[in-house]
Amino acid sequence: MSSDDAYVMLISSLPKPEALFLAKQPPLSRLKLDARLRVLAPEDATTLKLVENVLDWRRLPMGLSDREVIDRGRAVLSRIENETLQTIVRERLEIRTCVAALRRRARGESSPPLDRPWGFGRWVGQIARNWTDPSFGLDGVFPWLREANRLMAENDSVALERLLLEQSYLRLQRLAGEHSFSFEAVVIYVLRWSIVDRWARYNAEVAVRQFDDLTEAGLADYATLSFEGGA
Repeated sequence: MSSDDAYVMLISSLPKPEALFLAKQPPLSRLKLDARLRVLAPEDATTLKLVENVLDWRRLPMGLSDREVIDRGRAVLSRIENETLQTIVRERLEIRTCVAALRRRARGESSPPLDRPWGFGRWVGQIARNWTDPSFGLDGVFPWLREANRLMAENDSVALERLLLEQSYLRLQRLAGEHSFSFEAVVIYVLRWSIVDRWARYNAEVAVRQFDDLTEAGLADYATLSFEGGA
């Protein structure tokens, strides 16, 4: 069986992802997903691992400097030959650069120096030159950035996480319409799976924190009632 045929069968066997914020968990476990991904050609399996490793910050070693994170991203891009996957990695790293800039500014830091690596991609200089603008002058590129700035200023971490995951998911959803039964389609599916999984885990962590807060406030009975009812 050719790799093309194998990928058609693989994509056909994967359950369709639910809408991001409606899904309580991914449509299949990571264990089952990995089992199905065994049909990938060795070089494609390596590329998928590279993409996942650079986009999932939970896989990054602790204590990496800005330069090390940037160098890691550039190294991965240099090893990926597929143009679609290069675009996905590059765009996600640029989004992270924007969010990192928002966080730096929210902490009261001044504009980062142009001669020191702190971010990735095409907009680093633009961000530094427009440091006091709520969206760094990037409304035309990232129309959600002004809203992200507002949510960060209000310390609404849940809504901010939701916004950022939604933007990444929508971009992948659009790309999925351009790639149906190819290796690109497999990678896009895995990345969409990862976002659904991340939101489900994040939601669970928030629910646990809320339950603990209510319990500490002496509202254990109310907390039990609320969470059992799915609130």
